[in-house]
Amino acid sequence: MIRTARPADLDAIAALHTRARATYYQGRIPAEEYAGEAELARTRQGWSVAVARSAAEGGVLCAEQDGELRGVAAFRTTGGETTLTQLHVDPAHWRRGTGAALHAACVDAWRRAGVGRVRLEVYEHNLRAQAFYASRGWNPDPAGAERAGSHLTLWLSLGSGECETPAGG
Repeated sequence: MIRTARPADLDAIAALHTRARATYYQGRIPAEEYAGEAELARTRQGWSVAVARSAAEGGVLCAEQDGELRGVAAFRTTGGETTLTQLHVDPAHWRRGTGAALHAACVDAWRRAGVGRVRLEVYEHNLRAQAFYASRGWNPDPAGAERAGSHLTLWLSLGSGECETPAGG
C-alpha cells in the first residue's frame, strides 16, 4: 500500500533511510556521515520538515506492507522546479516492486499536479539506483555535465503517456 506519510512515521522513516544509505555509502565515505545517533537525529529532522510541507510544496509517500514500512519517497517543488529528493527501499525488501510502486505513485502525483519535468540527484557510486532510474525513463542532463558534488543529476520528462526523453537527451 502506498500512502501519505504521517508524523508518527518519522522514526521508522529515519531508520529505513539510514539502513538504505549504508548500502551505498559504506566504504566510500566515513560512517559518521551516514550512521550514528547524531546523523539519525539529523535525518529524522529532515524528514520531519518534508512531512510537514503543504501538498503544493511537495509530498512524502510511504510504501507499507503488513503494517511495516518498506520504502519511502519524497519530492519537493520550489521555484517552479520539482525534485525527487529521496527514494529509499529497505534493503531487506529490495527487488520486490516497492521502489517501482513508489516511483509510479510519484509520477502519478506529478502528472495530477501538471508537472512536466522532474530532477533528481543520485550518488555517483550507487549504480543500482542509476539503473533503476534509467529503466524508468530518467536521463542524464542533456548537456552531460550537470553534477552536484558526488551526485549525478538526472531528469525525467513527463508527457501525456509514457515518460519521454528530455529535449537534447
